[in-house]
Amino acid sequence: MDGYGRQRGGRVSRGLLPLLAIHVANEYFRLERKPPVTAGLLLANTFIYLRPGPLNRLLPTIDEVWFNPHLIIKYADLKRFFLSVFYHMDESHLVYNMLSLLWKGIQLETSMGSIEFASMVAALLGLSQGITLLLAKGLLLFFDHRTAYYHQYAVGFSGVLFAMKVVLNAQSDDYAYVHGMIIPARHAAWAELILIQLFVPRVSFLGHLGGILAGLLYLRLRGSYSGADPVTVMIRNVARIVSWPLRFVRGLFGFRHHRISGRGRIGRSPPRGVVSGVWRCPACTYDNSALVDVCEMCSTIRRGNGFGLMRTPDRTSDLSVEELRRRRLERFDR
Repeated sequence: MDGYGRQRGGRVSRGLLPLLAIHVANEYFRLERKPPVTAGLLLANTFIYLRPGPLNRLLPTIDEVWFNPHLIIKYADLKRFFLSVFYHMDESHLVYNMLSLLWKGIQLETSMGSIEFASMVAALLGLSQGITLLLAKGLLLFFDHRTAYYHQYAVGFSGVLFAMKVVLNAQSDDYAYVHGMIIPARHAAWAELILIQLFVPRVSFLGHLGGILAGLLYLRLRGSYSGADPVTVMIRNVARIVSWPLRFVRGLFGFRHHRISGRGRIGRSPPRGVVSGVWRCPACTYDNSALVDVCEMCSTIRRGNGFGLMRTPDRTSDLSVEELRRRRLERFDR
């Protein structure tokens, strides 16, 4: 988002951040497995915005990290290239992006596993920023759009979020609500790109477009590459090295624990009919627990498994709407 400003001290919430904290706590409370990478990204963005205590002196100001194509290319300023993603203009800007990150992060990390999800976020960050930079330079060279894009100042996580939306909806056959419009979920990012630009002209159109293109490029690269990508391998090795002392102590004292991955408990088959995560109702967009197949808000039947949700076969799909509703009411009466 465009704008100018300087941070001289720690920020104080105006009321939206406590609401965000309550919403995040509620979402994590009802999840069996708490996605750690998503939580880390939420905390990182929030602390960088609030700049409490020593962080205010350690962190660069927003003036030092604006994403500006001219300054990045002229001075090879990697700080602006990488850090501008984690800075936000104001509290509403931060909260809006973090709510979007919460929803997308839970879905993707629960499906992919934490290490692969962290690798994907790192790749999408670099790709979205790089594509935005190339687009700005290309518009300058071929169309002489100097003021509009090449000298534009922008910060925020929205470019990465647009890329995550593309990845999340890539295989979806459902429909999504985008500002009152019902469109295929796989095209939701393009519709949101145009509508946001119409209603909020000062947002970074090029940054959002770069995010969408980054998501498409990531899917293409992943589809043509077999095996774990280098970033995933690096993150896995770093995690193994960091956790070695803890594993050594546990082995020394004979502590045993269940290993957890992104797809459930290793070495143990899930109970019949059990699912994990949440699914969004295509009719009213209410986020339901994956343990139910009928929307708790409007009683719409769940269609398909959603992105990355794994469900063992059962006979629920053969039941009528009335039978599903009757069973749901009986379960609540107990």
